[in-house]
Amino acid sequence: MAHLWTGVFPAVTTKFNADESLDIAGTVNHIKWQLECGADGIIVCGSLGEASTLTADEKITILKAAKEVAGNKPVLLTVAEDSTRAAAALAQAAHAAGADGIMLLPAMRYVSDERETINHYQRVADASPLPIMIYNNPIAYGVNITPEMYVEMAKEPKYVAIKESSGDIRTLTNVINAVGNRYAIFSGVDDLALESIVMGADGWVAGLVVAFPKETVAIYKLAKAGRLEEARAIYRWFAPLLHLDVSMKLVQNLKLCEAMVGVGTEHVRAPRLPLAGAERERVAAVIKAGLAARPQLPAI
Repeated sequence: MAHLWTGVFPAVTTKFNADESLDIAGTVNHIKWQLECGADGIIVCGSLGEASTLTADEKITILKAAKEVAGNKPVLLTVAEDSTRAAAALAQAAHAAGADGIMLLPAMRYVSDERETINHYQRVADASPLPIMIYNNPIAYGVNITPEMYVEMAKEPKYVAIKESSGDIRTLTNVINAVGNRYAIFSGVDDLALESIVMGADGWVAGLVVAFPKETVAIYKLAKAGRLEEARAIYRWFAPLLHLDVSMKLVQNLKLCEAMVGVGTEHVRAPRLPLAGAERERVAAVIKAGLAARPQLPAI
């Protein structure tokens, strides 16, 4: 099956000014850099993009700005709303604004059961013609989409991909055994990405890519080419940095990465605050060590 989406899709950060207003120019420049470094698509306004602090209008503004610089690369808007009605409305707005697809989460706050979760997804699918990446992250959001649910959901053609973030590498094989290649499966956990690609993932919704895009793309391409020793060497160097994505403070961690690499600032929107004190020193030390040992990448 030829999948609609494959490869490395950065889940980009949303850039803010010091007063917490949107920095659209900074966001656009960062997206352009990601694409220049080999990204295959862009996902805006996700968890790393501080979706919970953005209004629907701000999300559409960011989407439109991303589309202006994306060329022929797909741009997906994350839809993570408190109600199914709000999610359906945002999906409709995303289509009107030119999105190439949406990455759809279960409704936020309320932990839905299996029947409610499937109904939520179907109602959003019915509201818009856009293709959908199903985002499964039971650790963060409390709702688990099981392989059996993917079998039931497979009859809806708008579901074209899965972002698998359960944190259990066995899930990927269980999903493939249940539905074959019906969906493109993306790894959604940075420090399980190489394992996921080896076990059959079609793509990587990446986090640390926001500061290290060439390394992220290199790991993906080397693994897909069967050059596992080379991919492993980069991945082992990358691992301490990748662990920074698996944290309640992934946004602050990765924005500090961006700042130290020289491609962003630490500005976040409250209630988040930038890292401080010993916590910031610990994360900064991980980043400094990674930068000091940054490997030379092989030709691909």
